[in-house]
Amino acid sequence: MNQTDAVAMSQTKKTTGSYRWSICALLFFATTINYLDRQVLSLTWSDFIAPEFHWTNNDYGNITALFSIFYAVSLLFAGRFVDWLDTKKGFLWAIGIWSLGACLHAFCGIATAGIITGDWFVGFEGAREAIHLVKDTGLVINVSVTLFIFARFVLAVGEAGNFPAAIKTTAEYFPKKDRAFSTSIFNAGATVGALAAPISIPFIAKSFGWEMAFIIIGALGFVWMGFWIFMYDKPEKHPKVSAAELEYIQQDDIADSKLAGYVPETSTKVSFADCFKYKQTWAFAFGKFMTDGVWWFFLFWTPAYLKSVYGMEATDAALPLFVLYMITLLSIIGGWLPTYFVEKKGMNPYEGRMRAMLIFAFFPLLALLAQPLGYISYWVPIIVIGIAGAAHQSWSANIFTTVGDMFPKKAIATVTGIGGLAGGLGSTLINKGSGLLFDYTHKTFTTIDGLPFLEKFPQFTTQPIPETFFKELEKTGVVVYDGINTGYMIIFSICAVCYLIGWAVMKTLVPKYSPITNL
Repeated sequence: MNQTDAVAMSQTKKTTGSYRWSICALLFFATTINYLDRQVLSLTWSDFIAPEFHWTNNDYGNITALFSIFYAVSLLFAGRFVDWLDTKKGFLWAIGIWSLGACLHAFCGIATAGIITGDWFVGFEGAREAIHLVKDTGLVINVSVTLFIFARFVLAVGEAGNFPAAIKTTAEYFPKKDRAFSTSIFNAGATVGALAAPISIPFIAKSFGWEMAFIIIGALGFVWMGFWIFMYDKPEKHPKVSAAELEYIQQDDIADSKLAGYVPETSTKVSFADCFKYKQTWAFAFGKFMTDGVWWFFLFWTPAYLKSVYGMEATDAALPLFVLYMITLLSIIGGWLPTYFVEKKGMNPYEGRMRAMLIFAFFPLLALLAQPLGYISYWVPIIVIGIAGAAHQSWSANIFTTVGDMFPKKAIATVTGIGGLAGGLGSTLINKGSGLLFDYTHKTFTTIDGLPFLEKFPQFTTQPIPETFFKELEKTGVVVYDGINTGYMIIFSICAVCYLIGWAVMKTLVPKYSPITNL
């Protein structure tokens, strides 16, 4: 940036005011808390929860897949809920519900012990001791998984409100040319939440128990609610938004009013059926379906990947995961690039966004190298996944903003919810499929001194393999190749191509900028 540009930006800030960025900061912290809450399970299940409840990869896959379904369906209605209650109340309800759901996870152990033994008045440690004495491990698995699924359901219902409310808030407080950048800033909260998680959650769990990790992280949402109550109001009503800043925020309304066939926006609610009439809705939904699951796979399975492939415990993986999510902070560029195309290359917002998204769609192809080059060092897949994650977050900031580009404000949360449903369905498929695939390849493709594992140990055909089994075998001098590596190679390959497929279909459905002014 040259000196003239810097002076111009400074003058614009002085002239218009900057309260909108305070609101953007609130959205950033909400998204950070959102991702911290959903990461607690992925960072505690393998080392702390699975040994207690005898879970397998498939059990964890079932929980994450159902969370994705709950989240997907809830997103559809969360958008409508936020449009109905409007932004302030809708966001408060959302974060209140998901914070409650986050804390509920902590009591699943006590509830499991209570259901199985009949003794409900035990603490966290007492519950662990009671469960340890239960001989029927199948019963422990079924009860505990069911209870965690319920806690994930409450978490999903609340978390579904975050992005519809945040995107709606962004449309209220920023003109179209700034929305990708402001969205990339609050969306970076997902990265910061994922970044903070591995350097805090495993250590809380190790020091105070996995239950306290859920409670401490879950309580952050209640703190945020207090700031939202006192800081947010509509820009046209907010005493801290100056007349000049309001004019800057609403500049698109003035420009749109000059378009041929323009119809002033009304407060009439928009139905799902109305939204599905437009190709713009289908384009957004398909782009989300193809790509959301990639991010969720990296988010939910990378700690397990480091444990399965490289033998890392949760605390050992803290530094690699921290570095991984530091790399994803490069996604801030994702908000700047379309602005560059609009201001420097003269493109319209949609054209600039799609050009940027095409560039970002090529970076996940690096995931094809994660497994083949992983033998060099675990840092290779860490760096590759970090770059792919940065590309996803850049893509995500822009695909969200296409809704604000195309649809009137009254429909933004609803359409965002529809896209979220599609993204959640894609996430469900990849999480459930991953759990099944990893358990299958773990048994089927594992070899012992070059011989098929199940030929040597047929008893494991119908039962899970104990966690320490392979470690004990390796102590005897045999060479073990874990077939789960093959499973990860398959999933990484799928993740690599999803963005290019999504972009091609979106561009086919909506080849050029086509804002909807008659909804």
